[in-house]
Amino acid sequence: MSHAGGPAVAVNAAALARVGTALADENRRRLLLALLEAPAYPSDLAETLGMTRGNVSNHLSCLRGCGLVRTVSVGRRVRYELADPKLAHALADLAALVLLVDPAGTEDTADQVCAPDDYSCPADEGTATITSGEALHG
Repeated sequence: MSHAGGPAVAVNAAALARVGTALADENRRRLLLALLEAPAYPSDLAETLGMTRGNVSNHLSCLRGCGLVRTVSVGRRVRYELADPKLAHALADLAALVLLVDPAGTEDTADQVCAPDDYSCPADEGTATITSGEALHG
């Protein structure tokens, strides 16, 4: 694939679907942003983000299944960190994007247009569902 003014760009559709699935949920976005700042233990993330430990554990499991975070054993504890330094740059770039929104639409309409149909995690079944309904195998 190529884009105007630049070299060809190889895109792994399955990896992109996994990132999309991870970012589709507010709690997973919050966890990724927290891990962007520094590696952390699940109990600390739960306290910092005001989430239950079970909820944090479920979302971290999904993020791990998506390949976005990894675990590091520290004694008897397990610390989570971003799986790839490039992910930190990608998240920072995505967060800095200025998105163009149709001024004719209302805020409610814009949210409905952008809302994903499925928040399933590829770690649950080994597939990522995209809004068109076509499953990508990870």
